[in-house]
Amino acid sequence: MIKVAFQGERGAYSEMAALQYFNTGVELIPKRTIADVFDSTEKHEVDYAIVPIENSIEGSVNETYDRLLNTNLKIKGEVYLRIEHCLIGYEGSSIDSIRYVYSHPQALGQCRGFIQRHKLEPIPYYDTAGSVKMLSERRLDAATTTAAAIASRLAAEIYRMSVLAEGIEDSRNNYTRFIILADVEEMEKEEEDDRGAGVMMGTGMSKTSIIFTIEHRPRALYDVLGEFASRGINLTMIVSRPIKDRPWEYNFYLDFEGHMHDSSVMECLERIKSKVAFIKVLGSYPKAAIPFTT
Repeated sequence: MIKVAFQGERGAYSEMAALQYFNTGVELIPKRTIADVFDSTEKHEVDYAIVPIENSIEGSVNETYDRLLNTNLKIKGEVYLRIEHCLIGYEGSSIDSIRYVYSHPQALGQCRGFIQRHKLEPIPYYDTAGSVKMLSERRLDAATTTAAAIASRLAAEIYRMSVLAEGIEDSRNNYTRFIILADVEEMEKEEEDDRGAGVMMGTGMSKTSIIFTIEHRPRALYDVLGEFASRGINLTMIVSRPIKDRPWEYNFYLDFEGHMHDSSVMECLERIKSKVAFIKVLGSYPKAAIPFTT
């Protein structure tokens, strides 16, 4: 059976995203941190990793971007998950009795308005579902507790806690994009098999992700992006992250429509090699439909 590592405890949004992407027939392996997810996949303890990379409200998941710089894993897919947050506490608790709320920093940020309106003190925790599990294991007196957690309804069900409020995120259009990662050798084998079978994704069906570093000079970023613009290649995301040992210099992460084996993309990537100090292709993969709640 295929093994997939995800960050968090049972009931975490990463687990829900994995179930949405792989559907059935996989064994899901919880890991405490994103670093643990990468490590277990790089060591071939699991077949695939799934990690969050960006949220429509809170933006980038920086740890994921930083790990992508040095990993030998490649992106093989993506999935968008609608995030619906619940305030979860002990049976008999009410919103008015809650003073402290635990959750992952991203979830706390996505529910900032609710937290401020109810004058709650946010306490960061390593995982959304993990915060529910922690409260469940403490099992404080329901009549006196002032603690709650923010997580999914699934987490409340798994750890037998009560949903005190739901839909507490600041926007209904709260989505997290997750990427699926696999060992580079396995990815190359899959690509060879696809080419041998005559399977190639067209530009409109694929997305490619890269990392690059530019020289510290005028027009450097403009020159790179111009290569995409001149070929009509649509950019879907650009993020910068600091280079750890070079203050005020940055790595740029870029997603764009098209497959690395498309002639226009191949030409574009070849042209920008002379315009950057470093470039790494993270993979080409099927583009997921972007959901939207009206």
